[in-house]
Amino acid sequence: MKNPLAFVIVAGLLFAFTGCTARLVDYTIISTKNVDLARAGSFQKGKSRVQGEDKMSIIIFIPTGVPNVKEAIDRAIESVPGAVALVDGVVDYRYFWIPYIYGEETYIVEGTPLIDPNLASASELKSQFMIAKVNKDGDLKELKYVTPEEYQKAKARVFKK
Repeated sequence: MKNPLAFVIVAGLLFAFTGCTARLVDYTIISTKNVDLARAGSFQKGKSRVQGEDKMSIIIFIPTGVPNVKEAIDRAIESVPGAVALVDGVVDYRYFWIPYIYGEETYIVEGTPLIDPNLASASELKSQFMIAKVNKDGDLKELKYVTPEEYQKAKARVFKK
């Protein structure tokens, strides 16, 4: 290169815009939940892998918090109804920072959910939509599951424009 200053600037920019990824743990089974191992024989392995992450930003040079592995594990487990643990997975840590501009720190947990069928059936709702009726004091009078169409009709009645 003819201009050494240009070389230093380009090398500095390439160095500044790099990030780092580190594989922290490969695991056979991991959980942050209370798992009844006496019933482990009835657990079922999920069909697809799930991922959870906990991310915090660095603005200028001030971090907005500290990412937490437990939170990433919880998010992955809770993404599947009835899941109590993850099996055959990995925990990664990713980091990047553009000096004095922006950066991120992230824990990423990936694995196959281990599902307790008893919890899965209990967590399935009849519908995602419910209508609640309350009296003038705000006390609950009625709560019922409805179809999406019934919900939209009730919503239109309440929020007339």
